[in-house]
Parts: sequence; C-alpha cells; structure tokens
Amino acid sequence: MKSINFKTLVLSILLTTITIFNTKACTGICLVAKDGGVVYGRTMEWGTFDLNSRVAIVPRGFKFIGSTPDGVNGIKYDTKYGFVGLDIIGTNFIADGLNEKGLSMGMFYFSGEVGYANYEKKYANKSLTSMDVTSYVLSQFSSVKEVKEKINDVLIVPVIEKAIGRTTDLHWMLNDKNGDSIVIEVVDGKFKIFDAPLKVCTNKPSYDWHMTNLRNYLNLTQNGFSAKTLNGVEIKPTGHGTSLLGMPGDNTPPSRFIRATIWTQLARELTTAEEAVYEVFRILDNFQLPIGDDTAEGNIAADLLKSSDIMRSSTIWTTAWNLTDLTLNYHTQHNRRVRRLDLKEIDFGNMGTKIVHIKLDKEKKEDIDNITPKL
Repeated sequence: MKSINFKTLVLSILLTTITIFNTKACTGICLVAKDGGVVYGRTMEWGTFDLNSRVAIVPRGFKFIGSTPDGVNGIKYDTKYGFVGLDIIGTNFIADGLNEKGLSMGMFYFSGEVGYANYEKKYANKSLTSMDVTSYVLSQFSSVKEVKEKINDVLIVPVIEKAIGRTTDLHWMLNDKNGDSIVIEVVDGKFKIFDAPLKVCTNKPSYDWHMTNLRNYLNLTQNGFSAKTLNGVEIKPTGHGTSLLGMPGDNTPPSRFIRATIWTQLARELTTAEEAVYEVFRILDNFQLPIGDDTAEGNIAADLLKSSDIMRSSTIWTTAWNLTDLTLNYHTQHNRRVRRLDLKEIDFGNMGTKIVHIKLDKEKKEDIDNITPKL
C-alpha cells in the first residue's frame, strides 16, 4: 500500500509541476542516412527527482482500456503490433517508443496549447486520455501514413488527474522507417497533423509557429565570415564558428527548435542507420541540461518530496531509436554507456500476456572501463 501511495504522490507532484512551468524541455530529432536508414532520438528532462523510467516490452494481444472522466471505461483495444517503450514512475504511461513495424512516437509537453474534445458518455467507447495516446498509436498502426488516415477515429478527452484537478497537455512526434515524419496536436477536439520535413520537435508554441520562426534565422549557414578591410585595416574573425553567430543559446522551446534544426541540417553525411545512431547522440549531447532553478521542469518538487534520488542532470535519459534495424539505444544521467535492445530478437506473439519491464540502470553509476596498465 505504501508503494502505491508513493507512486500516486510522485505522479501528482510531476503533473503539478509540469502545469506550473510553461514548458517541458524535451527535444526530438530524426535523421535519414544515405542508404535510407532512419533514426529518431530525443532527450527527456526533469529537474529534481529521477523519473525511474523502465524499458517496457508490450506483447501482441495485450489489452488496453482508455481512460475518460468517468474512469477506465474508454476505448478497448488489443495490441496489434508489439512495441518497446520507456515509461515513467512505475506506470504504464509510455513517453517514447518504437513498434515492430518501424513506427516511433514520442510525447512532448505542450502546456496550455491543447483543445481536447468535450467528453460525451455516448462516445466513451472511442475516447482516451492524452497519456494513453502513445500506447494506442504504437499498438495499432504500422506507418505514419496509416496514422494520418485513422488517428481521428478516436477522441482525446480532458481527463482530470484526481490528485491535482488538472489535465496533461501533450503533443507528439512520429517517424517511421520510410522516413516520413509528422507532429500531431489536438485542436478543437481533433488531431491536427503537420508534416515535419525538418524532423525536429520541441514544445510550445504550435509546430507551424516554430516553422514561421525559422524565417528569423536565414542568416545561419555553413559558411563562415571572411576577413574584411575597413579604412585599410584588415579585420579578421576571432576564430571558427562565425557562420552560426546569432544562433539562440537559451533553453526555451523556440531556441531549442532552432538549434536542433541547425545541428541536424549540418550533420555529417551518414551512410547507414548505424552511423545515424552515433550522430543522433552527438547532436542531442548539445541539449543535455544541468540541474538548476530554470533549466527544466520539476525543480520545485524538491520542496514537496524529500527524495533520496541522485540527480546528476536535468536530462534524465536520451534515446536513439533505429527504425530501420529496430533497436533501442539509450544512455542516462547516471551512465553514459550506450545500451541496446534489439526488437528483432523479441517474439512479441509468444512472450506471454504481460508487459515486461527492465530497469534503465542496473546501478545508478557510471560504467567506467579502467585501462590503467599494471606496470
């Protein structure tokens, strides 16, 4: 009973704190290699206590029920495609994942920007909450094209978390092994789908606003400034990097969107998806956030929860999902060693009827290879 109450307390604090702050500082990108290989990756930020995410392996045939304001009486669906996801704080809420057909999805906080459908009991059998969406999509659809065609068959309703009296505002980034990318938001009760050719996602404002904002940074290029002569005096650049003078360096969603776009556009030529995994981690290393009062959500939770968690970063974990080779690759705030799970080695149709969970970190410490020779 104590365990259940603790999870409820943590979830309450998590959702309360997310609502108080304007943004959840997560950044998502997707790269396509020369041979067509596709890799999607993202960071997950939280400022004070470890989300204790687990790898969740969901079998085919697993039965889900969506939530509505009346309780767990929403849409009922069996898992058509097995998938692997990262959950949060001991629940079945999936923050990020990939299914066996090569479709990935990540949820990103979208505070104050959503327009969920008004709940009507007669439509309960097609309704679910925002926290259910990732599991629904990964379990039911095989491609971005299919999502675009069928996602509006369901209604996202504003389920109030009893502990805090608020809903959870989200939008989502989806990518598939064909290289198709979209961002979906909920406006006036319906999913609004944006094609995402730049394959970048952060948080508020809406995706189309971010695309418009890119017009303010057309001066950022790959070419540095050359020396200029002023009244006979040669003025030289102070060093390399002048091509990106003016790129915003703060951690707001608009600035992170600009930086993520620039870094992905300047990525080295990638021959394979395996090489894209390296590059996704390299780029996302630019978004590793420190602990601090204004670096990520969750910081005020320290006053509400006396946690024994060791926090070394506001970036809890970083993923690189290889959609072509069907692998999960990740590292955490505690251990920078990359760990891998191969979906191809999992028989989703013959693994039982329960979700299998794996801790992200066996131990919350760095895996250091001591190379000191015995001399």
